[in-house]
Amino acid sequence: MQSVDIGENQAGQRLDKFLRKLLPEAGSGFLYRMLRKKNITLNGKKAEGSEILSPGDTVSFFFSEETYRKFRGENGKGASEHERAYGLLQGIRVIYEDAHVLIACKPAGILSQKAGPADLSLNEWLTGYLLERNPSLKEDLGTFHPSVCNRLDRNTSGLVLCGKSLPGSQFLNQCVRERSVGKFYTTICVGDVAQAARISGFLEKDEIRNKVHIRKASPSESGDPDVRHTGQTSGAGSRIETAYRPLARTGSYTLLEVKLITGKTHQIRAHLASLGHPLVGDKKYGDRQVNEQFQKRFHLQYQLLHAGRLVFPVCSDKAGAALSGREISAPVPETFQRILRELGFPDDSIVRH
Repeated sequence: MQSVDIGENQAGQRLDKFLRKLLPEAGSGFLYRMLRKKNITLNGKKAEGSEILSPGDTVSFFFSEETYRKFRGENGKGASEHERAYGLLQGIRVIYEDAHVLIACKPAGILSQKAGPADLSLNEWLTGYLLERNPSLKEDLGTFHPSVCNRLDRNTSGLVLCGKSLPGSQFLNQCVRERSVGKFYTTICVGDVAQAARISGFLEKDEIRNKVHIRKASPSESGDPDVRHTGQTSGAGSRIETAYRPLARTGSYTLLEVKLITGKTHQIRAHLASLGHPLVGDKKYGDRQVNEQFQKRFHLQYQLLHAGRLVFPVCSDKAGAALSGREISAPVPETFQRILRELGFPDDSIVRH
């Protein structure tokens, strides 16, 4: 007999859903047959599969260890992938961590989540990092995976939200869904931006080219939208809204802090480019001549865009209590700082950001 004790990361879901996660190689028909025959029990009693699991429950399996391991699909592949990601992906820093939430600062060049089966990303690194510190977590991986809860483009650096526990993931996913966490980015754009502004428009995706196009909002569309409903689309794409303020200016370039009010693919990059202020180093939406100059002078291979500040709402959620009303920040990378210095930005802007 094998048994699994239900913890916080497994509680709150139906028994049959839990069983499908735990035994991914077993079909649903087999699992329900085992429940009917009492070869799978809940707290020592016959179960239907519709029961909601609670912390402290015990699920028992009355079949051979070989069968149990076969249906779990235990072959070491997942753990090896996590170990490789943790060993190979360099430069990731943990900025904040508690029992439920981890906030990592990833460098440019690392994926937040896999783009293809062979990729290693921050998502796999996260599990490898947690397993290194708590090997017993491996027992939970069949039914719960720590995960990245928001994405940054591969070549954008900065803060990424990660759920360590099921309650932590639920809290962060709700924050992302409701846009209750303020997300602030730092960038250098081409041109002189003298005033703060809040801009809106419509974003259309070109799936074939993996690129987006921006249409400016007409006068009748330019009123402040309810930002919780900006996912709706018109015939010209999804409504987007972006706010920015200049932090320092040289005349040719501006150091901007940008706040994402809505959050769509490539929103900051495409929205600023549509205003004639593309991001320095942005090969997809940027100024080719400027990018070539920065590549020669600084060996810059990616856009200067850094997710540097998160502001959390006041909340009563147990998993988010430690972050309630807090601000988490991470300074821009060293290459970004060096470019600020050599372009002649004031020292206080370099230190502050």
